[in-house]
Amino acid sequence: MEFDFADEQPKLLMLMYGLVAFVVVVGGLLLLLDVVPAWFARRREAQLVAASTSGTPLPRRPKQREGFFAFFFLLPTLLLLAVGLVVPAIRTMLLSLMDGSSTNWVGLRNYGWMFSDDSIVRVLINTLVWVVLVPLVATAFGLIYAVLVDKARFEAIAKSLIFLPMAISFVGASIIWKFVYAYRGEGDQIGLLNQIVVSLGFEPRQWLLESPLNTLLLIVIMVWIQAGFAMVVLSAAIKAIPGDIVEAARLDGVSPWQMFWQITMPSIRPALIVVAVTLTIATLKVFDIVRTSTNGNYDTSVIASEMYNQAFRYGQNGQGSALAVFLFILVIPVVIYQIRNLRQQREG
Repeated sequence: MEFDFADEQPKLLMLMYGLVAFVVVVGGLLLLLDVVPAWFARRREAQLVAASTSGTPLPRRPKQREGFFAFFFLLPTLLLLAVGLVVPAIRTMLLSLMDGSSTNWVGLRNYGWMFSDDSIVRVLINTLVWVVLVPLVATAFGLIYAVLVDKARFEAIAKSLIFLPMAISFVGASIIWKFVYAYRGEGDQIGLLNQIVVSLGFEPRQWLLESPLNTLLLIVIMVWIQAGFAMVVLSAAIKAIPGDIVEAARLDGVSPWQMFWQITMPSIRPALIVVAVTLTIATLKVFDIVRTSTNGNYDTSVIASEMYNQAFRYGQNGQGSALAVFLFILVIPVVIYQIRNLRQQREG
């Protein structure tokens, strides 16, 4: 296939315009944020020198002027938030009140469809299972592993092994586990799980086609990835426990089990909350694993994947937007709880 420059010229021009616009906008912002503060710094330095030589007190900046400067430096961030977050959120809310073609208003009909259609109810149940199991299991595995390898001889190597999956993208991890779950008839198996099953004298199975087992197997992928994150955060929290508290508990003759429940767990409670909340938000938005492994088929779809299917595969913009808004509503309480928890920690 030969490349025709004349045919591709409009696309190349659009690409060039985009690159130029990116360079101008980003470069302009960087230049502005570099030149303006430097100019004010030089001006302030000159005022300090003049005040020190003349012995007159340095004039204080009015509060209104300081507020103007603060707004000036926050303006680029506010504009980016408005363009990339606020405007799309408002547009999505409006689309959720319209039909699939985004031409007629249907009110709350799309939200009623979410809770009346059996397939979407299955999606909501799957999402609930994900949100319950992933934070619980990943946090539990990370905590147990952090406690077991704490101050061990090869602690760094042991932690690196469980943290390695964090370096893999969700798509890459899903492809790896698809090979683990692979099924090949009655002959030799290429999937690790089916090969183990066959070696034990059982029949191989098509794991990703059997519901609800396939949902649990997809959850295993998420746990495998996120357990390293939980381990790192909790391990740091364990090492931050004051040594005198641990030593006093040992002098009192507490058992390892009592040490874990009475000393370790209360001390790392804030870190446990951070890990659980972070994993909950990540799980609510899970898309890559389901999309790569099953494409949401065989009763494995979750809200994010179904939102994509409805909006971009089936052309139902209203229903896809309603799912997006519902997902946003589910995330809000978790974020509010995390903010309140962080405020209590600062005040405490």
